[in-house]
Amino acid sequence: MKIFIGTDHAGFELKETLVSFLRELGHDVEDLGAHTFEALDDYPDFIRPVAEAVARDTEARGIILGGSGQGEAMCANRVKGVRAAVYYGGAVDIVVLSREHNNANILSLGARFIEEDEAKEVVRVWLDTPFGGEEKHARRIAKLDK
Repeated sequence: MKIFIGTDHAGFELKETLVSFLRELGHDVEDLGAHTFEALDDYPDFIRPVAEAVARDTEARGIILGGSGQGEAMCANRVKGVRAAVYYGGAVDIVVLSREHNNANILSLGARFIEEDEAKEVVRVWLDTPFGGEEKHARRIAKLDK
């Protein structure tokens, strides 16, 4: 699967780990930055390109990271066709439902709240979970994308 990934300084270290992990799983990963750690960089500079890439390639998915993942998801969700879900710890069912019910195409991770192993597991589960396809969920997504 094609996966676009991006982060600012807050998720830089975890992004580097996830890029390697995703490639080990056999995914085609395009890293849209940050490519170096810059403590004063701004997340929209890296998140917006991921969101735009995912909106153009409807078969691709995106993974974005930040301190909480909240601002990053807000940024991504401004792009038509993007459905970014946030995960910063807790039940993995959250990411399962984001795929099954909402067909989330971007996963926003709160890097300051999750450990590396948890992030890997959540990403793996999210990528492996298909959209459920129920009519009511498809109808709601169509309304979002209008």
